[in-house]
Amino acid sequence: MTISKEEFTQRASQIKLLILDVDGVMTDGSLFLDNDGEEYKAFNSKDGHGIRMLQECGVEAAILTGRKSKLVKHRSKDLDIKYVMQGYRDKRPAYDDLKLQTGLSDEQVAYIGDDVIDLPVMHQVGLAIAVNDAHHFVKQHAHWITDTVGGRGAVREICEQIIASHGLLDEKLNSYLK
Repeated sequence: MTISKEEFTQRASQIKLLILDVDGVMTDGSLFLDNDGEEYKAFNSKDGHGIRMLQECGVEAAILTGRKSKLVKHRSKDLDIKYVMQGYRDKRPAYDDLKLQTGLSDEQVAYIGDDVIDLPVMHQVGLAIAVNDAHHFVKQHAHWITDTVGGRGAVREICEQIIASHGLLDEKLNSYLK
């Protein structure tokens, strides 16, 4: 189901909201638990900066995850991500709620996922993206597959591609030279 680079660019140019799964997308999917059950996750700082750049270019970010974690709440606050939906094993109701909150259509939304729990939403959005190390079945149903694996720059890769499709990547990158 993957699409051509030209179609990807056309679809990405319409994106106003990028929805991110967490485990396997914003992280490498590892869950670290201490003896007291306290959870730890490793987030990629380059992915985080990509999200900031995307937001500065007028595209919102949202988190939609099947698990609940205080760490996700902290990370989303750090990145000024306004829409954070946690604890949704069935992600469709949360996606419908996000569309209501934002007033956006499916064509204006992109979603990055890595596992089968992401497929119902991926089938609805205008641009469905799988990270490179996603489950093989998810990759078969994605419009686009990143070159990079989850938690290791895949989010940054997509953020920059969306920014480029809006015609703003050179301007954004060059702003760091001033």
